[in-house]
Amino acid sequence: NLASNEISGFEALIRWNHPLRGMVSPAAFIPLAEEIGFILPMGEWVIRQACATAAQWPAHLHVAVNISAIQFRSPGLLQVIVGALAASGLAPTRLEIEITESVLLHNKEATLAVLHQLRALGIRIAMDDFGTGYSSLAYLQSFPFDKIKIDRSFVKNVTDNPSSLNIVRAVAALANGMGMTATAEGVETAEQLERITSEGCTEMQGYLFSRPLPAAEIEQKFLGGRGPRDVSGRIVAA
Repeated sequence: NLASNEISGFEALIRWNHPLRGMVSPAAFIPLAEEIGFILPMGEWVIRQACATAAQWPAHLHVAVNISAIQFRSPGLLQVIVGALAASGLAPTRLEIEITESVLLHNKEATLAVLHQLRALGIRIAMDDFGTGYSSLAYLQSFPFDKIKIDRSFVKNVTDNPSSLNIVRAVAALANGMGMTATAEGVETAEQLERITSEGCTEMQGYLFSRPLPAAEIEQKFLGGRGPRDVSGRIVAA
């Protein structure tokens, strides 16, 4: 949080620790998981693990979980999320669901209905990678998102590209005007941080703050050792 200079939450990331290949990026296996349908049980596991981990952390911290378009087309998504919250004891207000504009390209009305149901439970909804898809402004009119995440492709050039700076400025102003949080993704330098702060972004995440870390290392480094020791998965601070 750029106003308080305190950690506001964490984003759950997934890595495949392959016995021969080592740590495999999700860019290498998520498309295949989506193609063969494995994304549904994998996604359910991620939601359960993220909620269980965050439930052990201080109550002011939230956890963000990315949900794919295929998961949104699954009729059981709402029940999976409600079940994960109930099993973990995590307050719904501490869970943040991140979606990209691609989620809204298919069966928009049904997707919006699910988003409204999640919002009614107190779950926060974030638009991820904002500005890289289609009809972004139309989607903001369709659903009152809690957060807009400015894609790293704009943030990385914010110090030397006037166009990128203008986009960050415009998106931050849009978010602030609509009562949404503006989060800059991929902040890696102090110069980038200074620019996005001056342009009105309210949150940042990126390597300047922390690289992706296993939950146990997050707890040791940022939370004074608080939290479970048996939960796998990698989490990046926001």
